Amino acid sequence: MSEKNTVTVRGVEIGSGIPKICIPLTGINMEEILSEAEQAKASGADLVEWRADWYGDISDEGRTGRLLESLRGVLGSLPLLFTFRTRAEGGERELSSELYMKLNRQAICSGCVDLVDVELSAGDNAVRSAVKTAHASGVKVICSSHDFQGTPPKEEMISRLCRMQELGADILKIAVMPQNAGDVLTLLGVTDEMRSEYARCPVVTMAMGGIGVVSRISGEIFGSAITFGTAGRASAPGQICAGELREILECLHRNL
Repeated sequence: MSEKNTVTVRGVEIGSGIPKICIPLTGINMEEILSEAEQAKASGADLVEWRADWYGDISDEGRTGRLLESLRGVLGSLPLLFTFRTRAEGGERELSSELYMKLNRQAICSGCVDLVDVELSAGDNAVRSAVKTAHASGVKVICSSHDFQGTPPKEEMISRLCRMQELGADILKIAVMPQNAGDVLTLLGVTDEMRSEYARCPVVTMAMGGIGVVSRISGEIFGSAITFGTAGRASAPGQICAGELREILECLHRNL
């Protein structure tokens, strides 16, 4: 990617060189989440994602706010991505559209997060609103789309990613569930075409599950800027231990 296609958060340049490793936190209570944050920090992660849909008290605004503050304290200068993944896109629970957007606004305005994930399926107005609020607070937006049932056609995936860009997202993300090796090739082709033809910002793609693992390690070749690894419990099928993932990414980088 060229320099114009990068996003820098707390000194981490997303979209250049080796894909950045993001570790998800999937604890169900504050103790578990903060313990996972310590593990993620020790793992050498480039950024950390709090998967807030796993948190049992997520509807309690006060507790959520205090947990965000505690996470910021544990992570120090490590970038924090806030994500509430809805059940329709593979998450642990559902919220009304109103509560989903309210929760994202709380995270954005907390001063504790650096990036927020907003699902494309929330609708154009919701994405635009989140982008406006986030940018006013110096927070970057990852707009995302997840398909746990299969792999959409190439044209559909490119259309979704381009739509995210039109809505003002800073990073474009799509995850799919391949049924065969051909689906993985389709996803990788979409990634390369987005990088070379359409994207003005970093693109993040992954094919989930075992046969999709190659998509998690080949981002520097095809153009995916972030890869998700584990330092404990995985948040999606096919994620690799962060230490092993780092070794593979660096090996590929050295031989390019």
